[in-house]
Amino acid sequence: MKKLLLLIFISSLFTSVQARDSISIVGSSTVFPYSTIGAERFSEAGNKAPTVEPTGTGGGMKLFCSGIGENYPDITNASRPMKAKEAKLCLENGVTDVIEVILGNDGLTFSNSVNAERLSLKKEHIFLAMAAEVPVDGAIVKNPFSKWSEIDSSYPSYEIEVLVAPPTSGTRDAFDGLVMEEGCKRSGYIEIKGDDEGCTAYREDGRTIEMGENDTLIVQKLAEDPERFGYFGYSFLSANQDKIQGSIIDGVEPTMETIQSYEYPNARPLFFYIKKSHIGVIPGIKEYASLMISEEAIGEDGYLTEYGLAPMTEGLTDITIDNVENLVAMDLEKCANKDHPLKNEQGFGSACN
Repeated sequence: MKKLLLLIFISSLFTSVQARDSISIVGSSTVFPYSTIGAERFSEAGNKAPTVEPTGTGGGMKLFCSGIGENYPDITNASRPMKAKEAKLCLENGVTDVIEVILGNDGLTFSNSVNAERLSLKKEHIFLAMAAEVPVDGAIVKNPFSKWSEIDSSYPSYEIEVLVAPPTSGTRDAFDGLVMEEGCKRSGYIEIKGDDEGCTAYREDGRTIEMGENDTLIVQKLAEDPERFGYFGYSFLSANQDKIQGSIIDGVEPTMETIQSYEYPNARPLFFYIKKSHIGVIPGIKEYASLMISEEAIGEDGYLTEYGLAPMTEGLTDITIDNVENLVAMDLEKCANKDHPLKNEQGFGSACN
């Protein structure tokens, strides 16, 4: 009886005015190129083309979890797993059934122009270049470094300038977790300060520059100035190898193989989340999702793989296919309480944190 009443309530949200006839997708700028390619394939198959808007992972989650009905997105892309606070927001707004889809693996690259020297960087040195406060001679001080060579004499005397993603970006969340927090630990900052507060605070003296949710613009800016660096997903590096190059991080080069194996230390999974209550009301949602995780799309020779998406393990692929084909919703109550069934899998340590 409760399920029947819920279905009647959901239906009423779409019948006050004519329901949308196309899928609405928001979220990650990293997943955006893959989603756009999928939307084009979906349209070529005779379906109404989905609208895809790169709002950033955090912005997408906020929109997605704000409610059900045609005024809210059907799908949100994410370059990190859902957070506990986002699961709570969904539950508070009646978005109780959400399907988590793992799309594949990505490598977060720290890149610069091909006209510059390619650097082999350590995470602690990236932290020392970007953090607002850093350890110097046993004390925590305002970041004094202006050139990379001041951090390590083996680096060129490039001026420190790093183009960064905004706080709403899942790529920034991932970078902060994979690079800034780890670099902070290695630098001695926590040992001196006594806590990790400030590990992900960027300097505000013009040497880290926020660029918005536009990774293509970051690529253009890197190509213009050989001394600049910026971070983004592997697909943007893969598609622009005539302009930019990825730094070697902790001795490992970013490649499809090192990302797939997680040997590359900045490897991470990519996702999209589906509002289950919209399936069957907005046409084509399940079909779009099935297309995105098909062998043709994400297999070893898939069209998304060719664009830079590294395939998942067979086990995660099976879980993803089951979630989509059988419409298996994640347990949002557990996620809201910081629990996720894949927390022990590589790349999922931050799931539902």
